[in-house]
Amino acid sequence: MIDGRRILAVVPARGGSKGIPLKNLRKLGGVPLVALAGKVAGECKVIDRAVVSTDNEEIARVAESAGLPAPFRRPEELSGDRIADWDVLNHALEEMERIDNTTYDIVTMLQPTSPGRTKQHIEATLQKLVSGGFDAVWSVSETDSKHHPLKQLSVGEEGRLTYYDPSGAEIVARQQLRPVYHRNGIAYAITRDCIIHQKSIKGSQAGALVVEGNLPNIDTETDFEWAEFLLSRRKQATE
Repeated sequence: MIDGRRILAVVPARGGSKGIPLKNLRKLGGVPLVALAGKVAGECKVIDRAVVSTDNEEIARVAESAGLPAPFRRPEELSGDRIADWDVLNHALEEMERIDNTTYDIVTMLQPTSPGRTKQHIEATLQKLVSGGFDAVWSVSETDSKHHPLKQLSVGEEGRLTYYDPSGAEIVARQQLRPVYHRNGIAYAITRDCIIHQKSIKGSQAGALVVEGNLPNIDTETDFEWAEFLLSRRKQATE
């Protein structure tokens, strides 16, 4: 709870995945990704309730064995790869308010595929939401200038090459680029009003928590290898 506001943490972990089958059960440092997310949520004392939203019984079992409850199952119509985060969070919020017979003021989403999070990341995101009066706060990372939108290209018919954004033709040095940011999946903090009434996870007034450093976001086997490398480097630094 922060400033009298009850906080629900939702770890979304469906069973299907095209990139890495059952990736939420893949182990990093010997611990399944869904369990890692649950562990950090449990360390974050401002969270009043943390649950996993899943359609998969094995994910539910692993989550619960790690101390992350699975009090409901996500219905089939919310388990595809094109289901929006809002649909998942709205369903989880409604289910948990029914099950717990209470009202949650804030929902924080913790994606298992972003295992670089700490409880400080979660708390900072939540604190910014409350202190800034935002509808939502997303954690983000600065995008490497090599991947800046103004440096991206499109390949059309007959292999014709064009700038994705015509303004890219004017860029001759990276110093000309204005920093851009991308979601890193570490934490989203969203008010109940934003989810229920605005039907959005961003709302009309959104803030950003910029997180520094290398953070894995796992969609492919290469991403997983990168996460393992970062974990081994952190362990070496502490030995």
